Amino acid sequence: MSFKHPLLAEILQGESKTLEFKTTLPKGDQLAKTLIAFANTAGGRLVIGVDDNRQLVGLQNADIFELQDKIASIVHELCSPNLLPEIYIENVTGIELLVVEVSRGGLLPYYLKPKGREQGTFIRLGATNRQASLEYIQELERQRLNISFDEQINYNQPLAALDLAPLKARFSQAGKVLDEDKLLNLRLIQREQGQDFPTHGLLILLGQYEHVETKCSRFKGNTMVVFLDKKEYRGDLFYQLEQTEVFIKNHLHLKAEILGLQRTETYEIPVPAIREALVNAVLHRDYTNFGRDIKVGIYDDMLNIVSPGGLPNSLTQADLQQGRSKIRNRVLARVFKELGYIEQWGSGIGRIKAMCREAGNPEPKIQERGDFVDWEFYRSTISNTEPVAGSEDMSEKMSERMSERMSERMSERMSERMSERMSERMSERMSEKIVRFIQANPNITIDELSKLAEVSTRTIERNLKSLQVDGRIKRIGPAKGGYWEVTA
Repeated sequence: MSFKHPLLAEILQGESKTLEFKTTLPKGDQLAKTLIAFANTAGGRLVIGVDDNRQLVGLQNADIFELQDKIASIVHELCSPNLLPEIYIENVTGIELLVVEVSRGGLLPYYLKPKGREQGTFIRLGATNRQASLEYIQELERQRLNISFDEQINYNQPLAALDLAPLKARFSQAGKVLDEDKLLNLRLIQREQGQDFPTHGLLILLGQYEHVETKCSRFKGNTMVVFLDKKEYRGDLFYQLEQTEVFIKNHLHLKAEILGLQRTETYEIPVPAIREALVNAVLHRDYTNFGRDIKVGIYDDMLNIVSPGGLPNSLTQADLQQGRSKIRNRVLARVFKELGYIEQWGSGIGRIKAMCREAGNPEPKIQERGDFVDWEFYRSTISNTEPVAGSEDMSEKMSERMSERMSERMSERMSERMSERMSERMSERMSEKIVRFIQANPNITIDELSKLAEVSTRTIERNLKSLQVDGRIKRIGPAKGGYWEVTA
């Protein structure tokens, strides 16, 4: 039985939110930035002795003890608050690697001493280190204090000016009353010196902020070039969820199953799974970023739900698969739990995948892409809608023969066109990914795109050129120091 070293398996998958590798020890500030980014995000390991092609090159006769002392000195000199990394040797297939491991810190935010907190705080996005914005630094402070953004008071919005009727109606439908005590218990309002103030959570639920919006689009084909339909929904979160579900249903195929004399119609993607994913997107998105909203895209081959903000706090992709849950917005979560939109913490993703499998659909994919979370539900490329069954045997036989002939013709054509379609779709998918990455970060580099998309820089350059020729993106400013702009 073959055995693969766990660290080698991770290295072969490439750099990630929690893993970075270098051929040799990085310069002081670069090393410190990486360790600070790990400490501020989900922890991680810097592995020294691995090249950019994921090949193990080892420590190349370097003095291990000298390296350990140098790392400890750099961390002490440049990192604040103090970090205590674990530095050790890992022997992988006979090759010695030096590992510097950092856990997620408890004294957030961590920063470079020479740059100070506002300029020297770094976080991990994908496989890259990014300087944290002031808003994100404030979020790190909240995490240290174990407070969520939606629990905090908004002093600028008078409570008396808010219309609570939509929210009260939702509670009434659930057989509950939203009175003053309930508002306080759910932290929708907070009381200071005898006066009640709304929290961000209440204002988010009521849709009072501009970025609390859901944008839905139906595109022609598998790209974002041509819109067939587009809607933007505002208002309270429950209204947005209902309208988004209606929009999605209007653009999905119905498939029919005939059991005896009964005809049953279902959507090609299970609606309960879609509903669960939409609730997930609303509950776990980052509301501190006032410039972004939830986007729903329907293509010929898939349904895509994009939620702003990466995975909450210290959560990783592997944690998601194990059912681990981290609540970013506690007020919203309490309300949704109270109203029955949440069954059990951490069970949503597993249920979504199970519902799709039970319906005979491909398992949907959830991924963290930079600073947003992306759901992909896969559709049938051909409508599976069946004709209405008649009472006569003739119509049944004709339907069967037509189905057989159609299957034969489809099989013949499929083998001829499969490679061509696969190639086209792969190219289209890659272009769509690049456009999304640019929308999320206009300053993104070719190397960063290469790592996020897990393809070569040459492939990225080719797709960028094609997107520019098609007029979908353009470069503003020089190659270094400029930025990308999505034009279509």
